[in-house]
Amino acid sequence: MFRTAFKFIRYDKAKSFGALAGIVISVFLVGQQAGIFIFLTDAMRSIVDNNTGYIWVTDETTTNANQLSLLDVRKGNEIASLPGVDRVFPVVIAGAGAKFANGTTSGFSLIGSQAPDFVGGPWRLYTAKPQDMLPEGALITDFYDAPALGDLKPGDYFEINGKKVYNAGLTRGARSFGGGLLAFTTIERARYLANVPTDKVSFYLVRPKAGVSEVSVISAINRGINGVRAWNAKDLSTTTVKTVLATNGIAASFGSLIGFAIISGLVIIGLTLYSAAIDRIKDYGTLKAIGATNGYVSRLILTQALLFAVVGYVLGRLMVEGFRAGIAQSGTLFFFPIWFEYALFVVTLLISLGGSVFAIRRINSLEPATVFRG
Repeated sequence: MFRTAFKFIRYDKAKSFGALAGIVISVFLVGQQAGIFIFLTDAMRSIVDNNTGYIWVTDETTTNANQLSLLDVRKGNEIASLPGVDRVFPVVIAGAGAKFANGTTSGFSLIGSQAPDFVGGPWRLYTAKPQDMLPEGALITDFYDAPALGDLKPGDYFEINGKKVYNAGLTRGARSFGGGLLAFTTIERARYLANVPTDKVSFYLVRPKAGVSEVSVISAINRGINGVRAWNAKDLSTTTVKTVLATNGIAASFGSLIGFAIISGLVIIGLTLYSAAIDRIKDYGTLKAIGATNGYVSRLILTQALLFAVVGYVLGRLMVEGFRAGIAQSGTLFFFPIWFEYALFVVTLLISLGGSVFAIRRINSLEPATVFRG
């Protein structure tokens, strides 16, 4: 069956190339758009996913970790006094404007964490360590952000809100969503640079005592302290993504593009296989005239479609990987989960096999006697 199907494919190389190109383009577009969507959703929950293992305490109205209201430091003292709480770590996130030696300006999201533990940041350290934030004016920036920061290098000085600071080291791939570029420093310096009151924080990360369940501490905080909400990190991560997607058109935009890619693939391979079947209608008629059943002919066409799907998936997936590697150079990092690889292959099969239905219906309606007519 495979040998016969391959012969049919080789008979008209132009149409075979067209069918294959349709699948490759569909696979590439689906993978490309899905990859960008994965990158964006990862960025939405980045700050939470890089601080798991702690209970998050935010303002009671918060459902998006990228948009936090300030809390009074007295809330931290109340949390620390609860049974079952081991440590409470304050974190400040604030926006600030930066100006660099070559005149470039940029916006920053400053993340300030408390020494010496530095719970809450930095993460994805590359050339730096948390203690590098301790000297006066020290900040840690990201490797991929250098072009947007006036080609900033470790050791270079610049200004944030008119105050002199310097780049103490680099992270690699630390990303946020909608809050500008990330820079890490101590909580005191973040307050000073961004003009945040000394009695305010953005959120608390709470560590329960050994042997105490996270659920019980979350319940105690939510029940006993007004104006705040305690979260399991995974729950806040999921809620953040849902909130962001529900309040903008990202999901609809990417969903429509992926749907368009799938429909385009179906149409291209459907029309190409149908056209190829019409061109070889006498060959199919001969097969039926010498005893081939509709089932056999259907399997023959489906086998051709399967070959197109496998080769098209491999080529399309290689193109997606090239795209992923290319944009990674600018810091747009994403990785496909294993379930997506399987899903993409299934979608490729559906595009190819679904497109073959047009040809199958035409050939199955063919009368064997037509092969002998002029």
